Amino acid sequence: MQAIEAPEFCPSCESSLEWINDLLYCVSSLCPAQVQKRIEHFAKTLKIKGLGPKSIEKLNLSSFHEIYNLDYNTCKYALASEKLARKLVVEIDHSKSSSLNVLLPALSIPLIGKTAATKLSTKIKSIIDIDEDKCKAAGLGPKATENLLSWYYNEFQCGLNDLPFSWEFETPKVATETKGAVCISGKLSSFKTKAEAARVLSYAGYQVKGSMTQDVIFLINESGIESAKTKQARDRGITIITSLNELIGDYNGNVA
Repeated sequence: MQAIEAPEFCPSCESSLEWINDLLYCVSSLCPAQVQKRIEHFAKTLKIKGLGPKSIEKLNLSSFHEIYNLDYNTCKYALASEKLARKLVVEIDHSKSSSLNVLLPALSIPLIGKTAATKLSTKIKSIIDIDEDKCKAAGLGPKATENLLSWYYNEFQCGLNDLPFSWEFETPKVATETKGAVCISGKLSSFKTKAEAARVLSYAGYQVKGSMTQDVIFLINESGIESAKTKQARDRGITIITSLNELIGDYNGNVA
């Protein structure tokens, strides 16, 4: 049987491929395939309806700036539809109110997703407040911090700051109804301290208990280590949550 040789070049941009953790990657930021996927992810995360893969291709978009430079006539011509053009222009305009809670996960910064954004919201109000100390205080790891600061200095300050956003975390939205009581067992991987996690959970509508009281409906155990609390949860049929994101989900409150 003939051995299969690994490709050396990206089929989209012909840049040299690099091995990263036993996988081949194209690391060119100008790769058309990567640019397309970044714009798709951005539009999906900001919930810009009508800006899917086919529309992006028809509009020949190659940057975030080009999204916000679109006008009705351009959209009508590219999409061949007045109705779709009107809807898309409105959707793009609505997306301009997106907060930093949503923007950061939308920008395809490696290791910076919803959890990282939620952590950062506990320490800063605006993207211009970002620095290494605040990233560390928020509980971001060294590599995530490096990626975020690299993006800030090389992309945000070199053009992305012109995009029509406030670049600020949104004001806290305190839940009006309590969703139930939760208890935390062991160390957390998604937050630096239990206190920070408790604040986010509180704003998301959960009461955090120190022990397995009768009203506890979820046990949070990210460490995977069996404990007395874990045994109690299993005995009582209580759901064990292994990722805090499962509870806070899309919650993006700023709990500074």
